[in-house]
Amino acid sequence: MTTTDLGTVFPDEVVTTAHVRVVSLPLGAGKAALITLDNGHDHTKPNTLGPATLLGLEKAIDAAYAEPGIVAVAVTGKPFILAAGADLKGMALVTQRPQALALGQLGHRVFGKLANGPVPTFALINGLALGGGLEIALHCTYRTVSTAAQGIALPEVFLGLVPGWGGAWLLPNLIGADKAVTVIVENALNQNRMLRGPQVAQLGIADAAFDGADFIERSLHWVAQVVRGDVVVSRPEVDRSSEAWDAAVARGRAIADGRLHGATPAPYRALDLIAAARTVSREEGFAAEDEALGDLIMGDDLRAGVYAFDLTQRRAKRPAGAPDKSLARPVTKVGIVGAGLMASQLALLFVRRLEVPVVLTDLDAERVEKGVGWVHAEIDKLAAKGRLSPDARNRLTALVTGSTDKAVFADADFVIEAVFEEMKVKQQVFADLEAVVSPECVLATNTSSLSVTEMASRLRHPERVVGFHFFNPVAVLPLVEVVRATQTDDPTLATAFAVGKTLKKSCVLVKDAPAFVVNRLLTRFIGEITRAADEGTPLDVADNALAPLGLPMTPFVLLQLVGPAVALHVAETLHDAYPERFPVSENLRRLVAAGKPGIWSWNEQGKPYLDDSTAALFEQGPTALSADEVRERALAAVAEEVRIMLDEGVVADAQDVDLCMLLGAGWPFHLGGITPYLDRSGVAERAAGGRFLPPGVASVVRA
Repeated sequence: MTTTDLGTVFPDEVVTTAHVRVVSLPLGAGKAALITLDNGHDHTKPNTLGPATLLGLEKAIDAAYAEPGIVAVAVTGKPFILAAGADLKGMALVTQRPQALALGQLGHRVFGKLANGPVPTFALINGLALGGGLEIALHCTYRTVSTAAQGIALPEVFLGLVPGWGGAWLLPNLIGADKAVTVIVENALNQNRMLRGPQVAQLGIADAAFDGADFIERSLHWVAQVVRGDVVVSRPEVDRSSEAWDAAVARGRAIADGRLHGATPAPYRALDLIAAARTVSREEGFAAEDEALGDLIMGDDLRAGVYAFDLTQRRAKRPAGAPDKSLARPVTKVGIVGAGLMASQLALLFVRRLEVPVVLTDLDAERVEKGVGWVHAEIDKLAAKGRLSPDARNRLTALVTGSTDKAVFADADFVIEAVFEEMKVKQQVFADLEAVVSPECVLATNTSSLSVTEMASRLRHPERVVGFHFFNPVAVLPLVEVVRATQTDDPTLATAFAVGKTLKKSCVLVKDAPAFVVNRLLTRFIGEITRAADEGTPLDVADNALAPLGLPMTPFVLLQLVGPAVALHVAETLHDAYPERFPVSENLRRLVAAGKPGIWSWNEQGKPYLDDSTAALFEQGPTALSADEVRERALAAVAEEVRIMLDEGVVADAQDVDLCMLLGAGWPFHLGGITPYLDRSGVAERAAGGRFLPPGVASVVRA
């Protein structure tokens, strides 16, 4: 497999050009060749690294070394971005393992030239540096980072890969195995957590950090000092003992097991590479990375991960069915009906993102004071952590107020209710609001399962009502289900989408159907697990039956997070609409009646167990299923429900179902949401009459 052959695999690559210019270093240190990566687009389209880009970078490195009299070579990127890593869209087109292997080898060859040149090399990390972008820097002799830089990570494990262009060997040998496990495995599995510039320096990945305003100039001054010998870079000695290294890898395996239960190979292959990095040579480590890439690129988990990444980066930014954004009305004041925890979380989000007055109301002054106080306290915490300046803290605090009188909403443009999940209560809230708000004010509901159409049915202007369903915790889960009721008009809908975008949430348009998408699927899913337990399957067997999927938590733990009372309410709502598919567990009713927070109790080691009082509430039948039988039944039910939802037009496409599960339920990228897994496991064929996605979408089609 040649590099020319690789070019045919990536026919539509957006090539990132490597520009070389010679600069005179300060302090009379001599000349340096500065390579700048730039794909010709603005910051919304980051530099990526496909075969043509890598070959161009190789020529640029060779040309830089060939410049007469240079004393250093430096690599940086266009404003705010070094590089976002490999061209994932092209990677999904690889159909043969030799192609995958060659891609790894090409990256190692090109980046390796930065480590083995005639003069020292410097990476100037001026912004986003993901995957291969950060690996470019790791190959360099020295590294600086901008304190303003964000989005620095090795996220490959999150997508179903490993850092395969040197990162799995270089990073542990630079900063130690334990820190490397944190960056490569722990952060990746923690919703793809990324690093900021100061953290990169603190970890020892960068040798120096400079402010963003004059980052390149200050970095080149530092380069000059290093070249002259005025600055000697010293790095902490890495603990290379087998005890420390083995403990770090064991910690990583425990994290992977706790999150994924062995469901996908990428984190384990990454840990194998980190484990080997203590003793194998650079060449041996890189060869092992190539082999891992060859295996993983040809696996369905990566294809599902790339599919999921594409959904969250592209489809989420262009919601299917959303009206023209020019129809959106400006929002200069927000009202929130309710002052409980959900309402308070919403207030914090709205004031931080919109920076407009936000006013909460509730039935009595004590509740209002508690809700506003919670928001103010959270703002104080952000300021204490350095995430808000003193001026920003004071400004945001002043913007959040409360009242017991809904008349304060008279000049609001967007009012959202977050009160008790009962239809008559919400209808009364909207009737009270309509009496005081302006004709153009959008009335939004955060209902999780009730009919938005029915909620608006008694209003003079039902066209201004829209569902705007957040997921808990509001600050973490990025999905908002935007619900179009029967009479919701386009300006209202456009305003909801515009607000969602400003809140930095991903919005999916859903039909006004019971429980919408996420809660409907989760209720069907948990309902089947609960039914198996009701019939006689041991609770631990039922709860752990889906461990092979690598879900973020088991069904009964999710039940506890949601709360049995909320879960029962949603189950009853769906049972009323679809009684044959959504039974209501009498055991769940008894849990709620007894005020139990969930099925499990937790010991001092954090392990779940069934206490005697909860066990006494459970009545089970004589039929015990195996874990495999429970899993098949639950997945078949989900597949059936997805097909019905698509037939009903709840969302535009199966991709929107997956987007909702990824962003609203935190389902892992290696599943691609849910439909790719149902397709490749054969459940879609058996239970839903056929695949949800064409072959080759979120799956491997081999040549």
